[in-house]
Amino acid sequence: MQKRKLGNSNLEVSAIGLGCMGMSFGYGPAHDKKEMIRVIRSAVEQGVTFFDTAEVYGPFTNEELVGEALAPFRDQVIIATKFGFKAASDGQGRWSEFDSRPEHIREVAEASLKRLRTDAIDLFYQHRVDPNVPIEDVAGAVKDLIQEGKVKHFGLSEAGVQVIRRAHAVQPVTALQSEYSLWTRNPEPEILPTLEELGIGFVPFSPLGRGYLTGKMNESTQFDSTDFRKTLPRFTPEALKANQALIDLLNKVAAQKNATAAQIALAWLLAQKPWIIPIPGTTKLNRLKENNGATEIELTPADLRAIEDAASKITVQGARYPEMIEKQSDR
Repeated sequence: MQKRKLGNSNLEVSAIGLGCMGMSFGYGPAHDKKEMIRVIRSAVEQGVTFFDTAEVYGPFTNEELVGEALAPFRDQVIIATKFGFKAASDGQGRWSEFDSRPEHIREVAEASLKRLRTDAIDLFYQHRVDPNVPIEDVAGAVKDLIQEGKVKHFGLSEAGVQVIRRAHAVQPVTALQSEYSLWTRNPEPEILPTLEELGIGFVPFSPLGRGYLTGKMNESTQFDSTDFRKTLPRFTPEALKANQALIDLLNKVAAQKNATAAQIALAWLLAQKPWIIPIPGTTKLNRLKENNGATEIELTPADLRAIEDAASKITVQGARYPEMIEKQSDR
């Protein structure tokens, strides 16, 4: 698979990574561990070198899965994980409170190293901006871990322009991870130009719109009770139906390119900037191969103009998160 560098850093990864969250967390019950190890190792065989996890996914179980699956290939791959959440004080087990205090960052790093079966975290993201801890303190804590050799690169997630600049002044930020796709284009006006200016790579999560941009959903789609998409305004039957125009656009381009809607959605992202590395998630071997095939699809300037022109006439219905969760993003 083609390689890309995350901004001006020397961190080179496959053009498409693998988001591992859904294997253990978020989209219904956790999947069979042996099968998920098979998927992760198949990704390595297909040239994927960039794997994304987090302490909060499970919690803990996703890091353990990724650590076990990638142990035989550790020197060939880049593992990204995240800190910044803690269990809520209500005792119900939800990890919904922020904690980016420097001492907590260090505790998470030590625990993640063990779960990931490694001696250094390649890319350590702050999962969400903590309003109670100055970002300079967060960047300073990660800088210390980098100097100790326990972390190699610092990342941010869902951070706004000012936070990015302030963090970058203390410890160079290698990558920002935020949601970006044809149906979530919030980063375009301010975030992307700032990243380009500062030489920071961009890692879009949910590049397939949490599965919607594959074209496999409609207003009749049912979600498991533990699937968090049930809580998202964009996944109500009404919104799923209203946003079908976007799927029609992807299918139209896909037919011209002998590709799938998912491949066009990923190829569109790859065509935006050479320092963008999307991390679609999947639990299926056939979808893994399909997603990785997006790197072989070339969208010409004319293709991109046609997509842009058609997309500009489509108004996406439904917020990406409920208001309370959206407030956790520093935009």
